[in-house]
Amino acid sequence: MSDRPKRVEFREEGPREGFQIEKTIYPLADRAALVEALAETGLHHIQVASFVSPKHVPQMADSEQLFAAIRKRPGVHYAGLWLNEQGFRRAQATAGVDIAGRLALYASDAFALKNNGADAETMAKRQARWLDLYAEAGITAESCTIMTAFGCNYEGEIPPERVVRLARYARDLCAERGNPLKQILLADTMGWANPDQVTRLIGMVREAVPDVRLGLHLHDTRGLGVANVMAALDMGIELFDSSVAGLGGCPFAAHGDAGAAGNICTEDMVFLCHELGIETGIDLEALIECARMAERIIGRRLNGRVMHAGSLKPYRGARA
Repeated sequence: MSDRPKRVEFREEGPREGFQIEKTIYPLADRAALVEALAETGLHHIQVASFVSPKHVPQMADSEQLFAAIRKRPGVHYAGLWLNEQGFRRAQATAGVDIAGRLALYASDAFALKNNGADAETMAKRQARWLDLYAEAGITAESCTIMTAFGCNYEGEIPPERVVRLARYARDLCAERGNPLKQILLADTMGWANPDQVTRLIGMVREAVPDVRLGLHLHDTRGLGVANVMAALDMGIELFDSSVAGLGGCPFAAHGDAGAAGNICTEDMVFLCHELGIETGIDLEALIECARMAERIIGRRLNGRVMHAGSLKPYRGARA
């Protein structure tokens, strides 16, 4: 039996995810214009930029200036990403960043070591320090992302029981600090998930932490993004990370294919939901124009489908 939600929330990551992975550093004014246009579509959460090492990620060296340049729309959350305390302090000191605490856990030791120089258990223990930092700043940890929840190119299959343990750990760690965890996102960091895995893991995690909202961070690296979204919708999932125009190739793609699809494409998934009669609160035609804007800025054909084919609105008239 399908348990599809009546409404779905998409959290836009394209401005950070897309421009961070590009070798070119694009004009700040163009990036700000894209964020402003996205905010006009009905999206309520936009990840604008990351606060990371300018030496290692020069594409994000001007994150402070980017946030300052954006004309903010009331009701829209303009988020930043940080990986360490230094990045968090930069985000705190930047006007216009909507700070929300987040935790990050790894289901793969190999990926944790490659990404942070520490194994998954060490990274899990470090989350207590993050809760302390957030408490000192007067904020709460609202969400936790479990990375490589479905599989890892460096380690292989990930037992779902490991992901369940991490979900319980995150919930309990936050509860011990009087900080109830609101949501957990299961991340298909390297594009391993298939619909059966999605259904099974959602069911297992939901049973383990029934009081926490579940969401998905899916990649379309191997072409199963839309199938996995369908499986998640049928399980009642109503929170997804996504990227306009499919911005941001996957850095973990097999054979190092820099053009491989990254996050699921926002406008394609909004189109899917609208075709299924699921509300999103998003103006699809305006979002398609944002995708085309992103393609003009990047200067090459991007991975989105609906941005090139168009919606069905011209053929059937306006549709809620």
